[in-house]
Amino acid sequence: MKKAKEIVIIGDRVLISPDYSKDKTDSGLYLPQGIAEKEKVNAGYVVKVGPGYIVPYVQDSSEPWSTARKEPHYIPLQVRMGDYAIFLRKEAIEIEYEEKKYLIVSQSGVLAVIRSKILPEDDD
Repeated sequence: MKKAKEIVIIGDRVLISPDYSKDKTDSGLYLPQGIAEKEKVNAGYVVKVGPGYIVPYVQDSSEPWSTARKEPHYIPLQVRMGDYAIFLRKEAIEIEYEEKKYLIVSQSGVLAVIRSKILPEDDD
């Protein structure tokens, strides 16, 4: 019996496939070499995201509008799978999984994302 493996990202962390190949992104964002070297800014594609920030479980609540939860509740992250993330290299931890290098970055280390949007078609 073969077991399938899956990498699970915890909390507010993001798994990024680094993109070291170019200074200009496909969307036209230019990262000058001086900034990339001086500030140690990197970019890459978001492969997986964690569930987000956990909201504490309140066991005894006297408010009538509250509902008792036994399952953890999370505030979702702004970063989504498929985003092109620009992040601080010093906030990243490099790992190798199934012979491929990835970076794990806390959402607070992500400076910005470039997200593709589907635009409505014009009926001209």
